[in-house]
Amino acid sequence: MPAPDQPQWILDARRAVGDRIRVRRVHQNMTQETLAFTAGVDRSTIQRMEGGAEMKLSHLLLVAHALRVHVTDLLHG
Repeated sequence: MPAPDQPQWILDARRAVGDRIRVRRVHQNMTQETLAFTAGVDRSTIQRMEGGAEMKLSHLLLVAHALRVHVTDLLHG
């Protein structure tokens, strides 16, 4: 659950990052389970990230590596 004091632009940015992860994952014909295994994280972590929840930088870096993209591609589109 998001912290009530989070500005809307932060919530929007997290959703956008999650959307970019999902689009790249689907484009590569990967399931959440496959991406999680490749990245070395739990599937629930991928699910939360794609849903726009707060995410650890280390998880974002692992997912970017598994998707074979630079982390800035996920952050800036």
